[in-house]
Amino acid sequence: MAAAASDAAPDAADSSEGNGRKRPKPGERKVQILQALATMLEQPGAERITTAALAAKLDVSEAALYRHFASKAQMFEGLIEFIEHTVFGLINQLGDREPDAVLRSRKLVSLLLQFGEKNPGMARVMVGDALVFENERLQQRMNLFFDKIESALRQNLREAAVLVGTSTPTVDAQADASVITAFCVGRLQRFARSGFKRLPSESLEHSLALLLPEGRL
Repeated sequence: MAAAASDAAPDAADSSEGNGRKRPKPGERKVQILQALATMLEQPGAERITTAALAAKLDVSEAALYRHFASKAQMFEGLIEFIEHTVFGLINQLGDREPDAVLRSRKLVSLLLQFGEKNPGMARVMVGDALVFENERLQQRMNLFFDKIESALRQNLREAAVLVGTSTPTVDAQADASVITAFCVGRLQRFARSGFKRLPSESLEHSLALLLPEGRL
């Protein structure tokens, strides 16, 4: 891996020589960089994060960052990969464990919002607040993330509609999935823009009862 190769030639900040600190294991510095970036994003009202500020937080040189990531955009991609891997991994588990399509959709919404609530820095990435001045492809990737969320909801709701014999299951499921996805994005945006004060899970059961009542179909 590139991270391992980079660690083979650490600078003074990565070495235990001369400063008393232990050199990170291969790949460990890369994780530390992403963790530091996520932590900095958790500061309410944080300005655009620069590589200089990130390097200062880690007490390394900017050159040390670029031995692990070719660009700051690549660092954000690392965070997005974590979001995708975690959220879609949980959604896949729902597909295996929850046979009821409506309950599966309710749990999908809950896990998505709870993930953002537990990871405020990631929530800012998810809604694009942290990506405003970054590479456009990062926002496009997050747009695709929510497209996939909407697709999963649409599939669930179509399944439920077919079971009860709805006359237009595909059309209904598509409209409902769009509304529910917009609700999720709105809750995450409010969380980020309130300085993490308005929680995504606020009155969630009441909201789910309106959007996905158990006897809705």
